[in-house]
Amino acid sequence: MDADARARGRDQALIARQRRAQVKQELRTGALTIDAVLGDRLIDPVIGRMRVTDLLESLPGIGPVRAADVLDRCSIASSRRLRGLGEHQVAGILRETRQGRR
Repeated sequence: MDADARARGRDQALIARQRRAQVKQELRTGALTIDAVLGDRLIDPVIGRMRVTDLLESLPGIGPVRAADVLDRCSIASSRRLRGLGEHQVAGILRETRQGRR
């Protein structure tokens, strides 16, 4: 791999990290809903590569412990990315996040 290819890769990775950070911030502030993010997971490759744990921890009132509980109740591995979720897992996440913060 030449230096130009590495530089392009670094630039693309930076843009992807910034986009994921923007999505998480918008979730935190309520400018974006979890429904919208989960709906875009198959369309937007940057969102699709986001880990489910990161998505859940971006929601107000959900920290690492609650996120792990949601993943456990929905039978989702902690390493799973949004793009790899099945329809039942998506429904489980939506159900768990709508039930309120226990």
